[in-house]
Amino acid sequence: MEEIADQTLFRYCLLTLILSGPPTAVALKFLQAPYGKHNRTGWGPSISPPIAWFLMESPTLWLTLLLFPFGRHALNPKSLILFSPYLIHYFHRTIVYPLRLLRSSSSGKSSFPISIAAMAFTFNLLNAYIQARWVSHYKNDYEDGLRFWWRFIIGLVVFVAGMWINITSDRTLVRLKKENRGGYVIPRGGWFELVSCPNYLGEVVEWLGWAVMTWSWAGIGFFLYTCCNLIPRARASHKWYINKFKDEYPKTRKAVIPFVF
Repeated sequence: MEEIADQTLFRYCLLTLILSGPPTAVALKFLQAPYGKHNRTGWGPSISPPIAWFLMESPTLWLTLLLFPFGRHALNPKSLILFSPYLIHYFHRTIVYPLRLLRSSSSGKSSFPISIAAMAFTFNLLNAYIQARWVSHYKNDYEDGLRFWWRFIIGLVVFVAGMWINITSDRTLVRLKKENRGGYVIPRGGWFELVSCPNYLGEVVEWLGWAVMTWSWAGIGFFLYTCCNLIPRARASHKWYINKFKDEYPKTRKAVIPFVF
């Protein structure tokens, strides 16, 4: 009975993840989450961005550590190897990235609405449960050696490429804000020569790689939600840059997908 109840919970959570993407994309077409360059008043109390990022991303670590040991594949080396890229990404996002923001002199001049952090915290609870439970318990093809490793290697290459784009782009943005005391300038160099938001491009590519590695609806659902969440925000940020810098802003630069969009 407990197994049936857990399967039912997992399926409803997975369905929620998959179905929440399209409404998110529609909502973000009209209203952007008020943090970063889209920050504005009217969203209630705020906290510092480093604390917000740490708190809202933290379920991806502590919930995983609570759930993973109870999966039937918890001691399978393949499941541990498979989940490592996910944990590495979120260790960076939960620990390293907030520390980088904290060291930036501009972090104390900005704020992050608690309401937005709470929504992100809730999403990360849902998604961490789905991803950890899938890899540690419900994935059944660990014994299919050759196909498992081909999917893992191809997905890992895509994942690492995306993570490199994401991290280097975030590092550039944090450095520019520090150098300009919290102000905004036109980012230059690297992937910024092609798109306005290579940090979002990198994250989309990462979770595409994750979908290939896991070869699952759990991975596909996360990838689709990432697209629905970040692509509209990238488009809004692209328009923000154009409105702020006008003719100075490079005409050939796209929003998030090089040469396309």
